Amino acid sequence: MNTQVKIAVDKMATQKEANAMSQGNTGKLDAILAIIGKQIADNGKQADATDTFSAENYELLREFNLFSALVPVEFGGQGFGYADICDFLRKLASYHPSTALSYSMHSHIVAANRFNHQHGKPGQALLEKVGAKELALISTGAGDWLASNGEMTKVEGGYRFTAVKHFASGSPAGNVLVTSGAYEDPKEGWQVLHFPVPMTAEGVTVLDNWAPMGMRGTGSNSVKLENVFVPDEAIGAKRARGDFHAMWCVVLPMALPLIMSVYRGIAECAAEKARARCLNSIDPVTPYLLGEMENALTTAQLAVDSMMDLVKDLEFTADVATVNEIVKRKTIAAAACKLTAEKAVEVCGGPGFLRPFGIESLLRDVMASHFHPLQEKRQLLFTGSLAMGQQPPSQAF
Repeated sequence: MNTQVKIAVDKMATQKEANAMSQGNTGKLDAILAIIGKQIADNGKQADATDTFSAENYELLREFNLFSALVPVEFGGQGFGYADICDFLRKLASYHPSTALSYSMHSHIVAANRFNHQHGKPGQALLEKVGAKELALISTGAGDWLASNGEMTKVEGGYRFTAVKHFASGSPAGNVLVTSGAYEDPKEGWQVLHFPVPMTAEGVTVLDNWAPMGMRGTGSNSVKLENVFVPDEAIGAKRARGDFHAMWCVVLPMALPLIMSVYRGIAECAAEKARARCLNSIDPVTPYLLGEMENALTTAQLAVDSMMDLVKDLEFTADVATVNEIVKRKTIAAAACKLTAEKAVEVCGGPGFLRPFGIESLLRDVMASHFHPLQEKRQLLFTGSLAMGQQPPSQAF
């Protein structure tokens, strides 16, 4: 922990922070952000300017045990609620959207395992490992989906796995890759096996290939796995390749409210900057543009709130109907967040287009909301197919 953070920690007993800490989980997370927020933002600016991942920000999260935030206390974690972490991500996004998005990717894996454990399915083992070692998890699920990729060969005691996994957010500083691979079983045919791979395993390389328009500091580099050994006991799940599986009925409801909380936070930050900039504007068009921005922001907030209500703090019914309601709201929220940021830049005029003002980067970052599953046209295919009484189409994934 650096000197600045040590000094801040020593000051946590001030009355203001003590009041926040007494207000429950939300207050505790707000108090942490009050301590590390500025440094998160400063580190983030440097990361975004150089297309690099802020490992320093991940260390700050680790110092405050935030990687185990969703892990139950009995498994060594902090025991925060799902809604608490959604709210934390929303606020963290105002300091550095990329760090918030990478952290949301870790959080959704923990949340899915917590849901599984609470409902009598395997999940405890991963929760205990995260709680004991404050592990940062890396997901490749968004790039794999129903078919997955890579080559798995059966060997004594396990498999040899070769693949390149894209969009692995947080990979430069993460500890465990939570991934999958395709395997042609001699008896069962093509299967997809799900398993973790330590980032320190022989044959694992993080590629230096993340240079996007926005979300430049997420460290969503591709990860190359070359003849990596995956032991039999590491296989956590197996499913038929290409078919919709019930596991997505847990993953999507757990992942999307967390992810969209980040984009909601970006939209709120953009709107706040626009309001401040336009407070004394005499341009007669300004109120109209601000009105459009405010309507879009309210739509985004309502959609994300509704997603969280559907999840009911991990007490939802994990079925296709719930997935359908979640992905519809994701599309609505993403469109509204993008429109909010777009109008915020527009109403600010020329200054809004300039990087020093700090709002154009929010527009670039929020555009990434489209690429999280299900993308709009795939969601329409999924939802429309269900409306016709059909099974979930594999093309949607």
